[in-house]
Amino acid sequence: MNNLDRFSALYFRDFRLFLIGQLLSLSGTWMQSVAQGWLVYSLTKSPLYLGLVAAASSLPILFFTLIGGVVADRFKKRNLLLLTQALSIIPALLLGILTSLKAITVGQVALLAAFLGMVNAFDVPARQSFLVEMVGKGHLLNAIALNSAAFNGARIIGPVIAGLTIAYLGLPSCFYLNALSFVAVIISLSMMKVAGDTHIGSGGFLRGFSEGFHFVRKERDVLYIIILIAIFSLFGIPYMNLLPVFAEEILNAGPKGLGFLVSAAGLGAFSAAMIIAFKRDIKRKGRYMSVAGLCFSLSLLAVSASRVFWLSLLVLVFSGWGIVSLLATANSFVQLSVPDNLRGRVMGLYSFVFLGLAPIGNSIIGIMADILGTTQAVAISSLLCLVGAILFSIRHLKKNQ
Repeated sequence: MNNLDRFSALYFRDFRLFLIGQLLSLSGTWMQSVAQGWLVYSLTKSPLYLGLVAAASSLPILFFTLIGGVVADRFKKRNLLLLTQALSIIPALLLGILTSLKAITVGQVALLAAFLGMVNAFDVPARQSFLVEMVGKGHLLNAIALNSAAFNGARIIGPVIAGLTIAYLGLPSCFYLNALSFVAVIISLSMMKVAGDTHIGSGGFLRGFSEGFHFVRKERDVLYIIILIAIFSLFGIPYMNLLPVFAEEILNAGPKGLGFLVSAAGLGAFSAAMIIAFKRDIKRKGRYMSVAGLCFSLSLLAVSASRVFWLSLLVLVFSGWGIVSLLATANSFVQLSVPDNLRGRVMGLYSFVFLGLAPIGNSIIGIMADILGTTQAVAISSLLCLVGAILFSIRHLKKNQ
């Protein structure tokens, strides 16, 4: 088997178009993420507001992602994605205009973040369940890994560009460039032949919800994966929103340093995605997820303790590897476990715990950081993740004895 065969999902034309559009668009999204964090911190100098704005962006996902999963099974997924990408241009443009006019307030940032969160509540389940329809089940893990590689490759490129753009061109430029980047996805989606299947008709949304919940409750392996991801979404992943505080107050690195901190985590995440893509499949997924969860938790604990910039960069690489190794493997396990007619709804539930619980986690870590201090809040969060990873690992070991 040659190396090209290992990246088998790339043989599908529609997936290649999808991936190119993703790489360009996500680079802009990460630029906006860094710029928005820096903007909020510049306006407020408060880690609490960083958490609250992050919560505003993910709160709609908490309430609407399950509906988004039902919609993903009911309508053509490509059409849904064309609509969500077009709507995503609006908040980016408004942020750029208001920041240019120096009329921006933290409340306006929160409202625009909430609007984008509403769009993402329908975008994410459709996007996740669309992958298998582009490449088939036999190439699904490879497609998930390559999609994750694009996401995290953009996570390396976008923040660095954002840091340099903020320093030399000004904050509004990041928002304008992000608005432009969504056009790339719209073009790539328009060129695809696959539109995505529909799996349910006009039955009620409550019935759609119950079918997805029933499947997850019955499949214990899927249930425990969902629980672990919920723990990490509540207490682990929100640490990213506090990186502006680490960059400015703890490591004295400024906006350029913030870009490199985010990119370091992205480098680890990109490496994880490429390793999984190169493997094509992971036979012992439970063990792989256990190791990844423990690596992320311990790395996050090290981030809270570090006061040296280069050391923080190093441990953030390991944290990025851990979280993406866990999420990509979990994503493929869940999708391969679910029947086709339930995929959108189960991925809606997956997205609910992965992204929808984020507003609660962002609020918790923001309040803890405001009361206890940023490093103490991240340390406590990492220990809670560590407990969850250990319990998951123990269950996996007992099951395979």
